[in-house]
Amino acid sequence: MELRDLGGTGLRVSPVGFGASPLGHVFGDVPRDVARAAVRRALDLGVNFFDTSPYYGGTGSESVLGDCPRAAAVPHDRVVVATKCGRYKEGFDFSAARVTRGVDESLARLGLDYVDILHCHDIEFTSLDQIVNETIPALQKIKESGKARFIGITGLPLSIYTYVLDRVPPGSVDVILSYCHYGINDTSLLDLLPYLKSKGVGVISASPLAMGLLTDNGPPEWHPAPKELKLACRAAADHCRKKGKNITKLAMQYSLMNKEISTVLVGMNSPEQVEENVASAIEVSTSGIDDELLHEVEAILEPVKNMTWPSGIQQP
Repeated sequence: MELRDLGGTGLRVSPVGFGASPLGHVFGDVPRDVARAAVRRALDLGVNFFDTSPYYGGTGSESVLGDCPRAAAVPHDRVVVATKCGRYKEGFDFSAARVTRGVDESLARLGLDYVDILHCHDIEFTSLDQIVNETIPALQKIKESGKARFIGITGLPLSIYTYVLDRVPPGSVDVILSYCHYGINDTSLLDLLPYLKSKGVGVISASPLAMGLLTDNGPPEWHPAPKELKLACRAAADHCRKKGKNITKLAMQYSLMNKEISTVLVGMNSPEQVEENVASAIEVSTSGIDDELLHEVEAILEPVKNMTWPSGIQQP
């Protein structure tokens, strides 16, 4: 696969990123040998970006992900590893003391001296002013110590990014990780890309399948999307299936087409899933997407275009 520049970091990342939350048994048991095989296959096929968090599986994802490259004897300079801080199994805590302690805990689980990216995880669940005035300065000290090369912020509402980036010193935030806002059903991240580029901030997009909406199986019961959006996505999936096509593949390829988004994170838990996602990326880069099917699906989803759901606490 091609590699893409990640903002002004100097990092070059694969367009398909390995979301490691499933390795923490978030969606069911993943045996250690299968996890190792999935990461090994990803590395063999050119995936070099791996994302985790202490929140995923109550630290399980970090521990398993840390074991996999070690088992494969892969040096750190061959991979880009991102983890997060501020969200833990016991709840949210973006205090300077907690995130400073947290990075040491994460490094121990990952078996690393540093992470390439340290994200503030889902910042809409705390005061954004705390992120600006306390958390980001603490992360800058972590960066200066060499324990993290770059700093990021994540969350669902797009307004959190402009709020924080407009209030911290230039260069304080290197990347953002947005989810569920760049896919066939929701392209609202597009409006933010020129702003982020002007700030020199790299863009990572996650959940190209909208947390299960754009799959044959449909979303989990707890999915927060409005009923209208769920029904439209189900109709789109049914349409693809009737034509002998797969909405998951179409959605993945759609998200990969925009090269201003450096990498698309998708959760993977087996070598087969890795192969499927990489094949989709290679196909779209060499022969393009199924335009006819895409237009038909876009028409089905047009009435719910950019429909989202609330997340976090009331912000200023």
